[in-house]
Amino acid sequence: MVIKVFLASSSGSTAIKKKQQDVVGFLEALKVDYTQLDIACNEENRMWMRQNVPEDRKPTNGIPLPPQIFNEASYCGDYDTFFDAKEDNSVYAFLGLPPPPGSKEAEKADKADIVENGTHAEETNTVGNLDDLIEVPVEERNGNTHREEEKLQQAADEEEEAQDGEEEAEITEGETADKEETAGDETPMEEEEAVEEADEVTEDIAHAEEEEGQEEEDLQSEEEEELLQLEEEEEAEVEEDEEEDLEETQEEEAE
Repeated sequence: MVIKVFLASSSGSTAIKKKQQDVVGFLEALKVDYTQLDIACNEENRMWMRQNVPEDRKPTNGIPLPPQIFNEASYCGDYDTFFDAKEDNSVYAFLGLPPPPGSKEAEKADKADIVENGTHAEETNTVGNLDDLIEVPVEERNGNTHREEEKLQQAADEEEEAQDGEEEAEITEGETADKEETAGDETPMEEEEAVEEADEVTEDIAHAEEEEGQEEEDLQSEEEEELLQLEEEEEAEVEEDEEEDLEETQEEEAE
């Protein structure tokens, strides 16, 4: 299975470029096999991407923006869903890939299996205990008292064995939990470094968006100042014209 990442190589949006770098950098850090498909220079890639993004995952204008991620022909998601999976340590599940041994995602899956298997064992033991508590028919008890005593003793022995089995299961589960904690301390450094690099790229995206917003505010402020200056100059010209008219009127009256 090959992961497909649809990108726009000549995008004019700084935010889109940062998001694309975030996705590609994280996949490379995890050593995930992927292919970049450019929608800016290849119309077929653009049309395929738009047609295969599910309708309920498209924006209101119906045109999905890069980056968009697929596993072969199966849609994985856009940057927002990728970022959520990265924060939840579930990127491999997001991509539809099995997590590598020793990763945080693999440890979560192992814990889920342990919980599921432990619950199943408890249910089995409960059923077994109910079978042990079934009473011997009255006819057999009255007909053979000795046999009844043997069965009661057998039931007691089986119950004791079941309790011993539960204690062993608890000990085994405790040892498994200790191994999981130890494995957690030995998480591969590559994944931690990948998360740190991805976080840095995410911070760069936020910083770039903040700078764009500041540039827009500065531009708007400059336009307002220029407009105010023009209004002041027009008012000054109007006042000068009025003063000249007044002087001419006074001179004519004086004559």
